[in-house]
Amino acid sequence: MAPMAVEVTEPSKAHSIDTFRSSTLSKESDENQKGGAVGRTKDGRQLKIRSYPKFESLEEERLYRKQHLAAAYRIFADRGFDEGVAGHISVRDPILTDHFWLNPLSMHFSQICVSDLILVDEDGNIVIGDQPINGAAFAIHSEIHKARPDVHAACHAHSVYGKAFSAFGRELDMMTQDSLRFYKSHAVYPQFGGVVFDREEGQRIAEHLGDGKAVILQNHGLLTVGNTIDAAAFWFISLDKTCHAQLLVDAAEQGSGHKKTLIPDEEAKYSYQQVGTQEKGFLAFQPYYDECLAKTNGSFLK
Repeated sequence: MAPMAVEVTEPSKAHSIDTFRSSTLSKESDENQKGGAVGRTKDGRQLKIRSYPKFESLEEERLYRKQHLAAAYRIFADRGFDEGVAGHISVRDPILTDHFWLNPLSMHFSQICVSDLILVDEDGNIVIGDQPINGAAFAIHSEIHKARPDVHAACHAHSVYGKAFSAFGRELDMMTQDSLRFYKSHAVYPQFGGVVFDREEGQRIAEHLGDGKAVILQNHGLLTVGNTIDAAAFWFISLDKTCHAQLLVDAAEQGSGHKKTLIPDEEAKYSYQQVGTQEKGFLAFQPYYDECLAKTNGSFLK
């Protein structure tokens, strides 16, 4: 059956990013503008949104990254992104920058604490920790961290909607505001060769990722990256939800005969600057972190 035609809306000049900023955010700091935040008080104070902290030492930053990595695992567990020993999230070490932290192979995501995390070097040697890691995690993450110095974190899991959509081997349609987080910033790795233990395949995945924030691994699942663990984890949550929405819309389109409407490039391009930046990804993860902290009483911090 031939694919159904789709409609593309006409760009609206009334919603240009210049108009948006001049009418709503013109008096805000650059940081607030990037986050879409209005923070002016009546007495003239400028309230600031949350952003990646500045640290007095690299040791402090290492601890921060490990705390947010442990939280990301807990959050993935809450959303059903765990499946046996599949899935892994990494964060680059700020002191030994060619090393990264991973989860122990056989520990459930919901149980991971800061003290459980494993530090591995670029050759796959365990530097800190007393448990083995996932061989596929090393093969994929090591090559991504090597190819992308700007990437400090990467997430991969076998989430239900991600792996369902991956079977089509196609990119997402730009049909919702949330999908625009991935506008011209995601790709498809169009082959499946079993569990990834070969570093050369890890290199090929990194090549397909390019300078984007996500790659759909055909017949496998999703992988996202970010300049913080916070952004990478939020991109994964959002990408899985976007795959879910795509599957629902495609099924409804086939069943109803109604045509889906895509967002035109002009609007998608400037909307990406509102929803797809690394600063916005960091900010969007903070409510999840706060929820995890409250639900666990901070148990993952030990």
